[in-house]
Amino acid sequence: MYQNLPRHLVGLYEKALPNDFSWEERLKTTKELGFDFLEISIDESDERRSRLDWIDEKIYGLRHLCEAYQIPLQSMCLSVHRKFPFGSADPSVREQAVIHMEKAITLAYKLGIRTIQLAGYDVYYEPADQATHLRFIEGMKLSAKLAERAGVMLAVEIMDTDYLNSLSKFEVLNREINSPYFTAYPDVGNISGWNYDIVTELKLSKPRITQIHLKDTHRVAPGYKGQFRDLVIGEGEVDFNAIFKTLKETACVVPLVIEMWAQDEHWKENILKAQACLNKVCRQVDVIPLFSTPALDSEHAIKQPRHSVSLTD
Repeated sequence: MYQNLPRHLVGLYEKALPNDFSWEERLKTTKELGFDFLEISIDESDERRSRLDWIDEKIYGLRHLCEAYQIPLQSMCLSVHRKFPFGSADPSVREQAVIHMEKAITLAYKLGIRTIQLAGYDVYYEPADQATHLRFIEGMKLSAKLAERAGVMLAVEIMDTDYLNSLSKFEVLNREINSPYFTAYPDVGNISGWNYDIVTELKLSKPRITQIHLKDTHRVAPGYKGQFRDLVIGEGEVDFNAIFKTLKETACVVPLVIEMWAQDEHWKENILKAQACLNKVCRQVDVIPLFSTPALDSEHAIKQPRHSVSLTD
């Protein structure tokens, strides 16, 4: 029945590219590497947080540049709430959490972003308890209503901390929020790293998964906290064969995003290694490979847009 499933759209996490790239360089490189879209980051740094205050000229200039390169900003990784969490005991911090959410939804609407990935933390830099959990739920209910109004999907990430580190926990949370605009954004590396059965987890929440982060990790073990970032896909313990078999069996063709970080001058080589690894998995599972080739060939070569737009952060 599902032998002719379409190829997944696959995006690249912005931080997999050098931080000093201009927007034009980011989009051009993303295109040349064979990706379908780029995931923009709005984190807790002043630099990326300031994007929420961009004027319309800058916002629509970037959108036009995306159109010129045919690389949309399909999703936003909104991790700014790690610094301004909805579960905070400080009312002023919770007020900032709402303001940042409102701004993020407005920015997503104007840029044409379909999905905002939320950080699944009630709090991060302060103690957690039942009160922080309940405040987080109230914040998510409000956020879902704001998203409903704008028609922008919210998808909570399955995280690297034990508060929300499985899709099973998301299902419990989702009953409280109860909104079609509140969905799941599983990070398969985080789920595997916490030793959950990734196959069972993906099958459990398949109807509520909007997008998936592909990331490799090392598992948590007695006396070892695991490693949840800075690994090239293929270097960790995540069973990508089982993941793609499950996606095929459940006819799940949601967009995928490679989540990696450009730590040094080998960033491009690392992306190519990840692409080769994932293509190999796709061939073994008998699904359409994510990338036509991991190299920069003529199929992926692009022409400069007729009207070049220069944008900086």
